[in-house]
Amino acid sequence: MNFIGLLVFPVIDTLQDIAAARKTTVAGIALAWVLNQKAVTSVVIGAKRPDQLQDNLAASGIVLTSDELLRLDEVSRIPVEYPAWPFLEGDDSIVRKQAK
Repeated sequence: MNFIGLLVFPVIDTLQDIAAARKTTVAGIALAWVLNQKAVTSVVIGAKRPDQLQDNLAASGIVLTSDELLRLDEVSRIPVEYPAWPFLEGDDSIVRKQAK
């Protein structure tokens, strides 16, 4: 497995787990997660069929819990590479704070 696969497959597994628990689609959970990112103001959807379009649009109504967001943020975190790691190690300012 290549480096990208090592990063992506755990994210897909987590998306599948959350989607199964909520009885919805992986695409819906993925879009809801992307819409929760601070830097994201909109998403581009790639629906080919009417049912995919409906699923994509329904994602705007999915409200992920703080635990789900934290799981996805943790599993998708890209490892800090040298030479940046000495400066960013232990810096939690870039990590989403869990709601209390």
